[in-house]
Amino acid sequence: MSKKIKTRSGNITIHFMPYSEIAEENSVARLKKIMGIILQNKIIILQGKLKPEEEAKLIENTMTLIGNIKDFHGIEIASLSGSENVSVFQKFKHGIARILIGDQDAVTIIGPANVVKEMKRDPKKIELFLSKK
Repeated sequence: MSKKIKTRSGNITIHFMPYSEIAEENSVARLKKIMGIILQNKIIILQGKLKPEEEAKLIENTMTLIGNIKDFHGIEIASLSGSENVSVFQKFKHGIARILIGDQDAVTIIGPANVVKEMKRDPKKIELFLSKK
């Protein structure tokens, strides 16, 4: 589901991707879907979190595209999890739930670097600064 937001300098499209949209796919298909959206200059808000190796591969893939695709300058990515600063018992419960249904209590924001100027993250929030065109 995508939502266009009108600004003085143009439109920004935000694509909300529920975890269920990528849950059944393998890592290659997940990354291909994400890159397809990013290459359309859309910002993705992903319910959940990519695996660390998927995130590393996504960054590696984008690095190979820089200079090969006109106006593509890479990506900005940040995740925020609801399981930070919790007790040992809560971490244990969260670990069991993650095994059963995946890491859905997190949010990941991925955007093209030519649209997203900067992402600031602290344990409780992500601030997204967009570039003026």
